[in-house]
Amino acid sequence: MATLLELRQIDAFYGRIQALHGISLRVDKGEVVALIGSNGAGKTTTLRVISGLLRPAHGQVIYEGQDITRLSPDLIVGRRLIQSPEGRRIFARMTVLENLQLGAYTRTSLTEVAESLEEVFTLFPRLKERINQKGGTLSGGEQQMLAIGRALMSKPELLLLDEPSLGLSPLLVQTIFSIIRDINKRGVTILLIEQNARQALQIAHRGYVLETGNITMQDTAANLLASEEVRAAYLGGSVKAS
Repeated sequence: MATLLELRQIDAFYGRIQALHGISLRVDKGEVVALIGSNGAGKTTTLRVISGLLRPAHGQVIYEGQDITRLSPDLIVGRRLIQSPEGRRIFARMTVLENLQLGAYTRTSLTEVAESLEEVFTLFPRLKERINQKGGTLSGGEQQMLAIGRALMSKPELLLLDEPSLGLSPLLVQTIFSIIRDINKRGVTILLIEQNARQALQIAHRGYVLETGNITMQDTAANLLASEEVRAAYLGGSVKAS
């Protein structure tokens, strides 16, 4: 399977504080790869480096065989490497439709944009029902759907999802993860950042464990789910792989 994204020995700092310590990982085309870890482990920092929002002090970000470490965020988005950020970050005063249209700002074909909009509404029928509603009046779950839908409007080759289940009810968490699985089946490669390790690993092909800026484990998702160490630290006891 072809490697789509590779991080090579990334060191990253916030001022004098080192957030990432020589981390290396890869995402192959067609995969869902989960990056799990506790708060402050460096998960969001990793995505900021990939997206060009934080310049690493050392190491390389390789995407589709090319070094993008020094590219600006807008050029990275133009390469269809798209992030749906933690906390949703939708435009509260804009309608659902306007938020989605903003996600397609790099695209030039109106026909293809219309097709993507219909795909988003197929995945998230609730958004179609609320197409003219202001983003800030949506529920938390609907705002998360809108954030993911907006990212999909850029037609990503690789979708970076940062804590998509954060703050959602258990029922909505199940819905969001089912949709993430659907998105992957439609051909989108996904790097999934999650505190909800069980849910993330149940839909992932492979996973990495990040602790205090270091990759401490990497394996198939099934093996990580079965790991005593992962169960004790992140899964709250015994769990069976699905």
